[in-house]
Order: sequence, then structure tokens, then C-alpha cells
Amino acid sequence: MPALDTFLTTTWLLYVSVIFFSLCIGSFLNVVILRLPKMMHQDWRCQCEEFLELPEKQRKEEDRITLSKPASTCPSCGHGIRAWENIPVVSWLVLRGKCASCKAPISPRYPIIEAVTAIFSVVTIAVIGPNESALWALLLVWALVALTVIDFDTQLLPDSITLPLMWLGLVLNYFGVLTDFNSAFWGAVAGYLSLWSVYWLFKLVTGKEGMGHGDFKLLAALGAWLGWQLLPAVILLSSLVGAVVGISLMVFKKHGREVPIPFGPYLATAGLLCLWFGTEIQALWYGFLGV
Repeated sequence: MPALDTFLTTTWLLYVSVIFFSLCIGSFLNVVILRLPKMMHQDWRCQCEEFLELPEKQRKEEDRITLSKPASTCPSCGHGIRAWENIPVVSWLVLRGKCASCKAPISPRYPIIEAVTAIFSVVTIAVIGPNESALWALLLVWALVALTVIDFDTQLLPDSITLPLMWLGLVLNYFGVLTDFNSAFWGAVAGYLSLWSVYWLFKLVTGKEGMGHGDFKLLAALGAWLGWQLLPAVILLSSLVGAVVGISLMVFKKHGREVPIPFGPYLATAGLLCLWFGTEIQALWYGFLGV
């Protein structure tokens, strides 16, 4: 496609477009991060009420939450967020981190997520190169940002993100976008079964659940995008980071051993590093093994 080739080879236009678009995506991810877990809880409650065959008068009545409804409002005063107050990063800076109506503080997390999404997107284009593969890889980056924050907040990795992400990776790699289809297929299989096996082994030995099922699906998705060759690096990096963070929390914040620590963010971090520097990491890995 001549138009796409021109876009990819016009450096300033490519990066300006990626920054602007990914900032908007970051704003949307803020909505997903906030609302998707609430939507899941509503669905689970409704399913439980139906399973228990509760009479209608005993069922909890509340407005249905979707990604588009209700409209965004200030949690302190209910002020409706106007368009000019919802410009990524800029609006927060102009409003000095406060509601335009009641002056209640607005969490800096919102512009941080928007900025991080843009930064990660630019890094992806810069590292992979200005090509179609890098543009497709942005979908993986954005999904990993959302999954990381959701897991930190709720210890949930929604199927509505992980499963489509896995299937999309398989479909794209059928056309060789990031790796060949054979590597992607076995990456998805090995990614799921590796953590599934660890889960059941830990449960049989201790009688406890060591991780959530969402972790299996996230690693399967990473395998589908990156190929089975990078799975050892993903698992090793995520385990190392998770161990360091977990030990630090126990030492410095008196984080009890029985308090669960989400593993999804470490998988996502390792997946991003392997997306950007997979070849180099693989070379170091093989060199360490003497292969």
C-alpha cells in the first residue's frame, strides 16, 4: 500500500501520529481499567442470582455499567467531565490535577497511564522499526498496560482481554507478523500448559492455589505473539522480578507471606522486554546455557 509505505517512511509524521493516537488509547485504557472489573463483578453477581433462582425483589438493582455508560463524572461532586477536560495529560496539567467544579484532587495515575502508553508505543516503533509489524505490536503493548494495572488493582486478568489477545496473536502470526505460525501455535500451547502444570503441582503439594488461571492465559497470549522460543526468557524474567519485588515487600513493608501478590504485571513486563529485545535476550540465554 503506497499510502502506508509513505506514512511509515515519513519519520516525523509516524511518531507524531503514534504519540497522539496512543495518548488517546491511554485515556481509553483508564476507562477499561476502572470499569471492566466492575462490569465483571456485576456479571458474576447476576449469574449467582440466576443460579440461586432468587426472586426479582431480592435481586440487587443498580445501573448497568459498560465502557461507554454512564458518562464520566467527578467521584467527589458528580460533575460531568466535559470534552476539554478529558484531553489526555493536557487537561490534567491545565486543571492542575483538580476537578474543574469542586477542586477535589484528580489522581495523577490517569495522566501517568496515558503518558506511559505513549512512551511504550514510541519505544515499540523505535525498537522494532517503522513497519507494519510494529503497528500490530502496539495492540499487544496496549493490552499489557491495561492488564498490568487491572491485576495490580484487583488481582484479576480478564478473559475478555487475555483470550482475544491470544487468538489475535495466532491469527497475525499465521501471516508471519512477528514470528512464524508454528512457533506461535506451540508458544500458546506451551505458555498455557507450563503455568497450568506449576499451578496443579503446587496445589497437590501444598493444598493451596499458587496463582490464578488468568496467568496461564496471559502467558499463552505472550507465547502466541512472541513464539515458544522466548517463553523461557519470559518465565525467567518475570520470576526474577516477582521474587525481588515480593521479598522487598516482605522486608520493607512487612507484607505477609499469606498475602497474594499479582503475577500478571511481571509477566507483562517480561513480555514487553522480550518484544523489544527478544533477539538479544535469546542470545544471552543461549550463551548462558552454552548453546
